[in-house]
Formats: sequence, C-alpha cells, structure tokens
Amino acid sequence: MLALTLPDESATQALGGMLAETAPASGWVALHGHLGAGKTTLVRAFLRAMGYTGRVVSPTYTLVEPYEIGDRRIAHYDLYRLADAEELEWMGAREDFGADTLCLVEWPERGEGVLPPPDLSIRLEHQPDGRACFLEALSPIGETWMARVEDRLKEWGLSRS
Repeated sequence: MLALTLPDESATQALGGMLAETAPASGWVALHGHLGAGKTTLVRAFLRAMGYTGRVVSPTYTLVEPYEIGDRRIAHYDLYRLADAEELEWMGAREDFGADTLCLVEWPERGEGVLPPPDLSIRLEHQPDGRACFLEALSPIGETWMARVEDRLKEWGLSRS
C-alpha cells in the first residue's frame, strides 16, 4: 500500500494526472472516501490528463458517464445513488468491466456482488492538513500500475511513506 498526503486540490489534481500518465489500457479503480473527499476532483484531473477537453461532471444521477478519448474508452461510475447492485446488470456495466475500458468507480461498495474485484483501490480521507490518500494494488494489472506510479514518484523526488 502506498500512503500519500495531498495538502490541497492541486496535489489531488497532480495525482490524477500521474495516474492517467501511468494507466493501463483497461481495468478498474475503486475510489473510496466520504462526500467531498476529492474523488470527483481526482477523476476530473485524470480525464484532463488523458486529453479530454469537454465538461466533466459527476455521474451522481446518471450513474455512469462514458468518455471516448482517442482510442481509449473510460467509464466514470458514481454508485452513490444506486438502489440495488443488480441495477448495474441492466445498465450494461459488465460490458465495461470485461472490455477494453478503464473504469473509475466512486462508491464501489454499492456494487458489491456484481462488480468484479478491482485492480486498484484508492481511498481518500479528510485530514487537518488536506487529504490522506491510500493506493493499493489488488491484481496483476494493479501491481503494474502501482509500480509505474512509484517510479513516477521517484522521478519527482518523492518516496513511499
């Protein structure tokens, strides 16, 4: 597990950019944290770093926002208002999670039983000095991604905490 301190919104945005620069072609990220923890800020920065120039909105009411960026497909899920995990079935979520799509999922615990295990887990927590961020690889895809993130942190002169 990698623990980081994100002192402000720009640090959260920098992390989102780094995650995008090191991202695999497909897989999925479980984004955990209370309301206002910075999950959508992280996703917005991720999408911007991937080259998306349109408006990025939280899919709180639509549950999913798909993005086509070049030859990449990214799906941003926000399951906060999901009433039943089975709703993911009729939404076609299995197609996203089993295809060449990179899925970023806020409130993934609401999809338990339907969603496959994530590749990477990111937990954001409010702290007096900003946000604490915990990244954990949960699959071979996640392990490769985490290794790239750690290499990038070393390039920036930062080390694992």
